[in-house]
Amino acid sequence: MKYTQLGRTGLKVSRLVLGTMNFGPQTDEADSHTIMDAALHAGINFFDTANVYGWGANKGRTEEILGSWFAKDGGRRDKTVLATKLYANMATDDGKVWPNHDKLSALNIRRSVDASLKRLGTDYIDLYQFHHVDRDTPWDEIWQAMDVLVQQGKILYVGSSNHAGWHIARANETAARRGSYGLVSEQCLYNLAERRAEMEVIPAAEGYGLGVIPWSPLHGGLLGGALRKEHEGGAARSGAGRSADSLANSTIRAQIQSYEDLLDKHGLEPGEVALAWLLTRPGVTGPIVGPRTADQLASALRAVELTLPDELLAALDEIFPGPGPSPEAFAW
Repeated sequence: MKYTQLGRTGLKVSRLVLGTMNFGPQTDEADSHTIMDAALHAGINFFDTANVYGWGANKGRTEEILGSWFAKDGGRRDKTVLATKLYANMATDDGKVWPNHDKLSALNIRRSVDASLKRLGTDYIDLYQFHHVDRDTPWDEIWQAMDVLVQQGKILYVGSSNHAGWHIARANETAARRGSYGLVSEQCLYNLAERRAEMEVIPAAEGYGLGVIPWSPLHGGLLGGALRKEHEGGAARSGAGRSADSLANSTIRAQIQSYEDLLDKHGLEPGEVALAWLLTRPGVTGPIVGPRTADQLASALRAVELTLPDELLAALDEIFPGPGPSPEAFAW
């Protein structure tokens, strides 16, 4: 496994991030533990989750699965850089959003971190992330609450997810004014088929020293050999969602066909190339991989050792052209 610094911090993390969103809803506790053991054995030390994972009536279940895995000891917690998120409504009364049970008020931050620590069975979180933007809570309030958590030793670093470039700028300018450390990472949708983050989000992250953590690196399975699986009689991922919806578009379908044909010529696996491409991108710490099985984890691990030649990178840019830098992308 290869490692890098998380943004401007001194924290060393693996170039692949183990996403746990499937733990509970699609992968049972025993198999989840097996995958986490295999990931740690392979050198992946960066695990990402969220308080809402488990979904519906089972919100929080994924954090509980991580907690039961940590409880097995063997140095699991000490070896793991643990990231979780807050924002979503965690109330249990039939999904009703009771006031102050979601978003980023100081009250909900305090409530959420204590609940996550209990479910995770740990006394600190390495990276505490805002799952979404809270347009109603001022950054001064958010940073005051986060500074308290840092002082209490409950969290070490703060990150964002699904924030625009200007949100990152405002967050870190406010933090600097207060003497707070600010955001150290941004988790965003970014992959070969979805490159709009290159316009402003990634430049803002680089400018403020945030590590970029792409989610959905295979774009919902679209970049994981979707057409090949379709031809073999399967379905793109579950046959629904982003991949299936995209393949219904003839232009996107032709684009994916060109992608798979190109990689067939090079004898490469589409999913592994999609991950390896992200590892070549400026500012990227590591993509989040969310394996449902041990075999899917093994495929992701191979991507770390894959070197993409310049001619292949150029060909990928032709198939999936980026938007270009801002403001040139829309001003000229």
